[in-house]
Amino acid sequence: MTVTVRPAAPADAALIHGFIRALADYEKLLHEVEASEADIAGHLFGANPRLFCDIAEADGRPVGFAVWFYNYSTFLGRHGIYLEDLFVVPEARGLGAGKALLRRLAQRCREEGLARLEWSVLNWNAPSIAFYDSLGAGAQTEWTVRRLTGEPLAALAGS
Repeated sequence: MTVTVRPAAPADAALIHGFIRALADYEKLLHEVEASEADIAGHLFGANPRLFCDIAEADGRPVGFAVWFYNYSTFLGRHGIYLEDLFVVPEARGLGAGKALLRRLAQRCREEGLARLEWSVLNWNAPSIAFYDSLGAGAQTEWTVRRLTGEPLAALAGS
Protein backbone atom coordinates (compact mmCIF):
# COMPACT_ATOMS: atom_id res chain seq x y z
CA MET A 1 0.00 0.00 0.00
CA THR A 2 1.36 3.41 -0.98
CA VAL A 3 1.02 6.34 1.43
CA THR A 4 1.30 9.87 0.05
CA VAL A 5 0.92 13.29 1.65
CA ARG A 6 -0.60 16.30 -0.06
CA PRO A 7 -1.63 19.80 1.00
CA ALA A 8 -5.29 20.08 1.90
CA ALA A 9 -7.59 21.81 -0.58
CA PRO A 10 -10.86 23.70 -0.01
CA ALA A 11 -12.83 20.62 -1.08
CA ASP A 12 -11.34 18.80 1.94
CA ALA A 13 -13.08 20.97 4.57
CA ALA A 14 -15.71 18.33 5.44
CA LEU A 15 -13.06 15.59 5.53
CA ILE A 16 -10.86 17.67 7.84
CA HIS A 17 -13.79 18.47 10.11
CA GLY A 18 -14.58 14.76 10.25
CA PHE A 19 -10.97 13.95 11.17
CA ILE A 20 -11.09 16.58 13.92
CA ARG A 21 -14.23 15.02 15.36
CA ALA A 22 -12.74 11.52 15.12
CA LEU A 23 -9.57 12.68 16.90
CA ALA A 24 -11.62 14.37 19.61
CA ASP A 25 -13.66 11.19 20.05
CA TYR A 26 -10.44 9.13 20.37
CA GLU A 27 -9.13 11.59 22.97
CA LYS A 28 -12.48 11.46 24.83
CA LEU A 29 -12.94 15.18 24.12
CA LEU A 30 -15.71 15.18 21.50
CA HIS A 31 -17.87 17.27 23.84
CA GLU A 32 -15.30 20.08 23.51
CA VAL A 33 -15.48 20.42 19.71
CA GLU A 34 -17.12 23.71 18.84
CA ALA A 35 -15.53 24.29 15.43
CA SER A 36 -17.82 23.90 12.45
CA GLU A 37 -16.90 22.81 8.96
CA ALA A 38 -17.29 26.47 7.90
CA ASP A 39 -14.88 27.57 10.66
CA ILE A 40 -12.27 25.10 9.47
CA ALA A 41 -12.73 26.07 5.82
CA GLY A 42 -12.44 29.77 6.63
CA HIS A 43 -9.29 29.39 8.72
CA LEU A 44 -7.50 27.03 6.32
CA PHE A 45 -8.59 28.51 3.00
CA GLY A 46 -9.63 32.10 3.72
CA ALA A 47 -7.95 35.27 2.49
CA ASN A 48 -5.09 35.22 5.02
CA PRO A 49 -4.67 31.67 6.34
CA ARG A 50 -2.63 31.22 9.49
CA LEU A 51 -3.47 27.51 9.77
CA PHE A 52 -2.37 24.75 7.41
CA CYS A 53 -3.22 21.11 6.82
CA ASP A 54 -1.72 18.11 5.07
CA ILE A 55 -3.72 15.01 4.15
CA ALA A 56 -2.30 11.48 4.15
CA GLU A 57 -3.72 9.09 1.58
CA ALA A 58 -3.27 5.33 1.33
CA ASP A 59 -3.72 4.21 -2.25
CA GLY A 60 -5.58 7.45 -2.95
CA ARG A 61 -7.96 7.18 0.04
CA PRO A 62 -7.69 9.86 2.77
CA VAL A 63 -6.60 8.19 6.03
CA GLY A 64 -5.20 10.98 8.18
CA PHE A 65 -4.25 14.59 8.59
CA ALA A 66 -1.84 17.02 10.22
CA VAL A 67 -3.02 20.52 11.17
CA TRP A 68 -0.18 22.94 11.88
CA PHE A 69 0.93 26.56 12.07
CA TYR A 70 4.15 28.52 12.31
CA ASN A 71 5.50 29.53 15.72
CA TYR A 72 8.64 31.44 16.66
CA SER A 73 11.55 30.95 19.03
CA THR A 74 12.92 34.23 20.34
CA PHE A 75 15.91 32.34 21.74
CA LEU A 76 16.79 30.77 18.37
CA GLY A 77 15.65 33.75 16.32
CA ARG A 78 13.84 31.45 13.89
CA HIS A 79 10.39 30.17 13.13
CA GLY A 80 9.28 26.61 13.69
CA ILE A 81 6.17 24.53 13.17
CA TYR A 82 3.68 23.66 15.87
CA LEU A 83 1.68 20.54 15.06
CA GLU A 84 -1.78 21.12 16.50
CA ASP A 85 -3.36 17.82 15.47
CA LEU A 86 -2.13 14.56 13.99
CA PHE A 87 -4.64 11.80 13.37
CA VAL A 88 -4.77 8.58 11.38
CA VAL A 89 -7.97 6.55 11.18
CA PRO A 90 -7.69 3.35 13.26
CA GLU A 91 -7.94 0.98 10.30
CA ALA A 92 -4.93 2.67 8.62
CA ARG A 93 -2.62 2.77 11.63
CA GLY A 94 0.60 0.90 11.01
CA LEU A 95 0.67 1.76 7.29
CA GLY A 96 3.10 4.66 7.79
CA ALA A 97 0.64 7.52 7.36
CA GLY A 98 1.53 9.18 10.67
CA LYS A 99 5.23 8.94 9.93
CA ALA A 100 4.65 10.27 6.40
CA LEU A 101 2.79 13.30 7.78
CA LEU A 102 5.56 14.02 10.29
CA ARG A 103 8.22 13.46 7.62
CA ARG A 104 6.54 16.04 5.38
CA LEU A 105 6.56 18.57 8.22
CA ALA A 106 10.22 17.80 8.97
CA GLN A 107 11.00 18.31 5.28
CA ARG A 108 9.20 21.64 5.36
CA CYS A 109 11.32 22.65 8.36
CA ARG A 110 14.50 21.83 6.44
CA GLU A 111 13.32 23.48 3.21
CA GLU A 112 12.34 26.70 4.99
CA GLY A 113 15.21 26.83 7.48
CA LEU A 114 12.86 26.39 10.45
CA ALA A 115 14.35 25.66 13.86
CA ARG A 116 12.03 22.98 15.20
CA LEU A 117 8.91 20.88 14.95
CA GLU A 118 6.95 20.49 18.18
CA TRP A 119 3.62 19.24 19.46
CA SER A 120 1.82 18.03 22.57
CA VAL A 121 0.55 14.55 23.40
CA LEU A 122 -1.85 13.48 26.11
CA ASN A 123 -0.05 11.74 28.98
CA TRP A 124 -2.29 8.65 28.76
CA ASN A 125 -1.78 8.14 25.01
CA ALA A 126 0.87 5.41 25.29
CA PRO A 127 0.70 4.24 21.64
CA SER A 128 1.38 7.76 20.35
CA ILE A 129 4.09 8.39 22.93
CA ALA A 130 5.83 5.16 21.90
CA PHE A 131 5.56 6.16 18.23
CA TYR A 132 7.05 9.62 18.91
CA ASP A 133 9.81 8.07 21.02
CA SER A 134 10.65 5.74 18.11
CA LEU A 135 11.24 8.82 15.95
CA GLY A 136 13.59 10.35 18.50
CA ALA A 137 11.18 13.06 19.64
CA GLY A 138 12.16 14.13 23.14
CA ALA A 139 9.68 15.02 25.87
CA GLN A 140 10.07 18.55 27.19
CA THR A 141 9.58 17.61 30.84
CA GLU A 142 10.99 20.88 32.14
CA TRP A 143 8.04 22.80 30.67
CA THR A 144 4.42 22.73 31.81
CA VAL A 145 1.76 23.86 29.36
CA ARG A 146 -0.57 26.52 30.75
CA ARG A 147 -3.79 27.69 29.12
CA LEU A 148 -6.30 30.49 29.53
CA THR A 149 -9.71 29.89 27.99
CA GLY A 150 -13.35 30.76 28.59
CA GLU A 151 -14.12 32.89 31.64
CA PRO A 152 -10.52 33.26 32.92
CA LEU A 153 -9.47 34.48 29.45
CA ALA A 154 -12.36 36.94 29.34
CA ALA A 155 -11.62 38.16 32.87
CA LEU A 156 -7.97 38.84 32.07
CA ALA A 157 -8.89 40.58 28.82
CA GLY A 158 -11.34 42.79 30.70
CA SER A 159 -8.95 43.79 33.48
